[in-house]
Amino acid sequence: MWKIWQTFNPQRICTALAVFLFTLAILIHFILLGSSRYNWLDGAEPKEAAAITETSQAA
Repeated sequence: MWKIWQTFNPQRICTALAVFLFTLAILIHFILLGSSRYNWLDGAEPKEAAAITETSQAA
């Protein structure tokens, strides 16, 4: 294992890994925010809760 770290720079590898993971996390969050079901910023109601609210108001 130590021969691997002699050929690669550990600081560069760790920095590249951190940048990749941060980019992946941001991408996943933007994909979730783009969906109507998992968008937590707009405060969208789930469909089941909306149906229950409509039926309780109609009664």
